[in-house]
Amino acid sequence: MFTIDKYVVAGSLEEAYELNKSRRNAIIGGMLWMRMGRKKISTAIDLSALNLNKIEEDNESFRIGCMCTLRDLETHESLNKCFNSVLCKSLKHIVGVQMRNLATIGGSIRSRFGFSDILTVLLSLDSYVELFKGGIVPLSEYVSMPLDNDILVKIIIKKDGRISSYNSHRMSATDFPVLTCAVANKENEWFVVVGARPMKGVLRTFTLDENYKKDNIDKAVSGVIDSISFGTNIRGSREYRQILADALIKRGIDEILNGGYYAD
Repeated sequence: MFTIDKYVVAGSLEEAYELNKSRRNAIIGGMLWMRMGRKKISTAIDLSALNLNKIEEDNESFRIGCMCTLRDLETHESLNKCFNSVLCKSLKHIVGVQMRNLATIGGSIRSRFGFSDILTVLLSLDSYVELFKGGIVPLSEYVSMPLDNDILVKIIIKKDGRISSYNSHRMSATDFPVLTCAVANKENEWFVVVGARPMKGVLRTFTLDENYKKDNIDKAVSGVIDSISFGTNIRGSREYRQILADALIKRGIDEILNGGYYAD
């Protein structure tokens, strides 16, 4: 249980940023993880009045406000149509609809949880974060940046024509994942993200020509796995995760190629 001394509905991002400079203050979203701790918050900063709960689309990208819920992404028809429902697929195992109606995309991405399904998927796409002071930063860079008091305003996903796939392994349907894996393809370039290693997702890329022989894919996948570090926790060993990664990456490639993995 956490305690709050003062609650402020921010009237502007500037006001929220100034308040958030104090380490004793905190921006609140769905408060699902926050309530699991025992932190005493001097001032809780609410962004709900700043019109950041919309998903906007133009010819080049989607712009997702930080206060959009995971359920908003899961049910957004145009967003899922553009990315062949990969976002919806990555979210469906997160506890239940009630929780996904509370959890915000801003809180999910800023926290950079190792077990995050949505972070794994977004890293495989051409994704960016818009920070109030820091401007637009590629998501692949943002995940390695230290936590600071800047405000994550929006998530931007470019429409660059990638075809995507997502898979994860869990001991039970709504449990934390043992491993997450997103695969995306654009022409001859492939993007692979492996998360819940148990660390946060990491992006690797490789190229394949149209000669999708099994040996070529096996070699590429082995190179990806060798470049990623895996760890052990209560959900699985390092060796087990390496085996899972091999299977999930190949499954993702196979889904994108629609059976092309076993070409003669």
